[in-house]
Amino acid sequence: MKLDLSSVIASLGGDLHGDGSIVVTGLAPLELANGCELSFLSNPRYQSQLVASQAACVIVAPAMQSVAMARGACIVTDQPYLYFARLTQLWKRGRDVGKSSGIHHSAVVDAKAFVHPTASVGPLCVVERGAHIGVDSVLKSRVTVGEDCVIGDRCIVHAGAVIGADGFGFAPNGDAWEKIEQLGAVKIGNDVEIGANTCIDRGALQDTVIEDGVKLDNLIQIGHNVRVGRNTAMAGCVGVAGSAIIGAQCTIGGGAIILGHLTVGSHVNISAGTLVSKSILKPGHYTGIFPIDDNASWERNAASLKQLHNLRDRIKTLEKETKK
Repeated sequence: MKLDLSSVIASLGGDLHGDGSIVVTGLAPLELANGCELSFLSNPRYQSQLVASQAACVIVAPAMQSVAMARGACIVTDQPYLYFARLTQLWKRGRDVGKSSGIHHSAVVDAKAFVHPTASVGPLCVVERGAHIGVDSVLKSRVTVGEDCVIGDRCIVHAGAVIGADGFGFAPNGDAWEKIEQLGAVKIGNDVEIGANTCIDRGALQDTVIEDGVKLDNLIQIGHNVRVGRNTAMAGCVGVAGSAIIGAQCTIGGGAIILGHLTVGSHVNISAGTLVSKSILKPGHYTGIFPIDDNASWERNAASLKQLHNLRDRIKTLEKETKK
């Protein structure tokens, strides 16, 4: 694919400083871009890479305009990273011209499912009875959408994802377990992206709900009856146990675990690897990670942590004696 800089500006805006007839044939990082590629700088810390870059044109913030112009052509915009994101979308649309929507011949779609004519269902997908796939949504290869589950408009579900498997529900029966049938479904809003091999379980009685704009990375587990609020993003390997409620505009780092029946309010940021064992109602950044160390030091520190409760009691006793 090829685009001249004038066409980029016509589509995405921004202020071009340089020759609009320059043709770019690809997008690349600053340090790797060649004279036919377009790149961006979003963090001033990498100014040295900007100066040395061989890119045909670089997208920069106003503060970097003079440095970028001294190097060559540039596009100036208030949010270079967002501009670059939209540029990748423009590039992909151009690259995908001619690709058709529709259902791949190897996919299995139940006669009582609904797939919008503009949606795409990839190879080896399964769409079960009563499922609904909305406008311009894309199911990559081997996606399974269980019965009565709904995927809204403009969603992307990556390879191997399972929407609507049974939630993990069993009642004890002596030494055995009795299955609790999962009678709810999964309802996914619009503009949601779901990563490869992510699993979203159907609800037991009510539905599991993923609201508009949610972004889920690969290998995420969403338990039954969970609700995830608008525009929340989760990185890979997050686990959310059943009936947890997560608010809007949250970010959850990779490998974090949220226990069941908890509430995480809106605008909460959870660091990677954190175990959320109680509800968080106040916006902010939360971390619960024991720092990595060499094993011998870690074991000594872990042993010391076990003594903290006794130490606390001793301090309280000393404080009482001091007050006498």
